[in-house]
Amino acid sequence: MKTDYLKFILPVFFVLIVSSVISCSSRAGSAVKSQSELPDKNKTSLPSDLMKMVSPAQNAEYKLNNQIMVSLAPAGDVKVFDSVKVFFDGKVVALLKSAPWECSIGSSFTGLTGRKSVKAVAYISEKSQSVTRFVIIFSDIVPKKLNYRVIHTYPHDSEAFTQGLFYDNGVLYEGTGQETGSTLRVVELETGKVLRQHNLDPSLFGEGITLYRDRIYQVTWQNKVGYVYNKSDFRVLNKIFYQTEGWGLTTINDRILRSDGTNVLCFHEPEMFDVVSRLEVYDNEKKVDQLNELEYINGEIWANIWQTDLIARIDPVSGKVNSYIDMSPLYPEPNRREVNADVLNGIAWDAQGDRIFVTGKRWPKLYEIKVTD
Repeated sequence: MKTDYLKFILPVFFVLIVSSVISCSSRAGSAVKSQSELPDKNKTSLPSDLMKMVSPAQNAEYKLNNQIMVSLAPAGDVKVFDSVKVFFDGKVVALLKSAPWECSIGSSFTGLTGRKSVKAVAYISEKSQSVTRFVIIFSDIVPKKLNYRVIHTYPHDSEAFTQGLFYDNGVLYEGTGQETGSTLRVVELETGKVLRQHNLDPSLFGEGITLYRDRIYQVTWQNKVGYVYNKSDFRVLNKIFYQTEGWGLTTINDRILRSDGTNVLCFHEPEMFDVVSRLEVYDNEKKVDQLNELEYINGEIWANIWQTDLIARIDPVSGKVNSYIDMSPLYPEPNRREVNADVLNGIAWDAQGDRIFVTGKRWPKLYEIKVTD
């Protein structure tokens, strides 16, 4: 996938591994249900055909902040429930004590895009039965399609398989990938000269990097391990661990955001690298996956979409895509093939100078761009 040889990996083995990892939690078993959703050990279960969920339908589609009507009905020999508790995305929405067994999930619950669970638990004479459906919440806006113009062009190492990029205090920091060739480096912007370089172990495939205070974080692709470096000398301070793949990183306030090639972004606290929340990214029509290199710019998450020339600009609160930037004219694919250059990947922001830089894997140039409508 991320290198040409990947197509030779045994597909069945890959599917088994991926299917076993269903959470972006940083530690095995650390995904914990809401306390209110945990089963009541004092209650036994009813047969599964005594309650039906009339609505919503499985995989029903909604927009952000829409209301979702939940309608339940007794089935079989059951005529009435003692009570019914309704959950949305693990949070209690309502406690129903009489018919009609209906409630509305309001906009205060539906402010995040993604595939969310609607669960109802019915109680009858110290017994319980649950029914769960899933709904999909899309963005409530059509993303804008934005253009750009090139402000300046800088040289870039055409051997650098760029996986992560950020700008700080006048220089670029770059993480590169490929087994036997992964690095962390400081690069002089104007010349492209590498000023300092740390080589990763040859077995590791380096991925995204970000700066948090005076520490640099770098993840690896499939090894589920990353490294924390002292910014001034690249001395390794610590290791970090996570459950899914490592693709991109960026820092948002006191959290580190990680992509793993899906449409799910994971917020980690920096010290133990535990996952504290997740964000599912959708536009108005579909989930937006293959999210790769990340940068936080003026209150938005910017993400390269792997194998495309698109950059998605994402609302970090709701998960919706605000706009897309089509970068395909910057370095057309036919020109890349001639010199073995790869896809667009690498976004850096000079916050003080309000400059945005982009490049790609093995690109000979790095570009300062300005976004236009």
